[in-house]
Amino acid sequence: MTLRDFKERFMRLESHIVQEKGDFALFALFLREEEPGRWDLIAAAPWVVIDRQKATEYFIDKIKSVLGTQSLMDLSRIVLVDPDHADVADLNREIAVEHGAVEVKDTVFSGLAVKHALIITSKRRAAPVAG
Repeated sequence: MTLRDFKERFMRLESHIVQEKGDFALFALFLREEEPGRWDLIAAAPWVVIDRQKATEYFIDKIKSVLGTQSLMDLSRIVLVDPDHADVADLNREIAVEHGAVEVKDTVFSGLAVKHALIITSKRRAAPVAG
């Protein structure tokens, strides 16, 4: 599978999940230096931190049903992050994209050396309205 095909498949997955669950603050794929050929799926949204185990199972099921089992094998791990985490906010300030794909190479994110990143969605969350 080409990088373009891989990127398009995960863009389709992200759109599918957004329709079911709502927007992400971050949806990205990271290829780490120490894990060549296998990507980390990074997802930050309010619903992923409510029950991480249930959210992980949801992602696994969606990857299998929307993209097929092979796409799951292309992943090293699924990392679920609080959308209010400082590292997510930092990335949201640096990169703004929604349902697209910004490629970043040879960078460090949250202390991890990242060889290649595909940032599909990175957007700041709206501030809560004072009531």
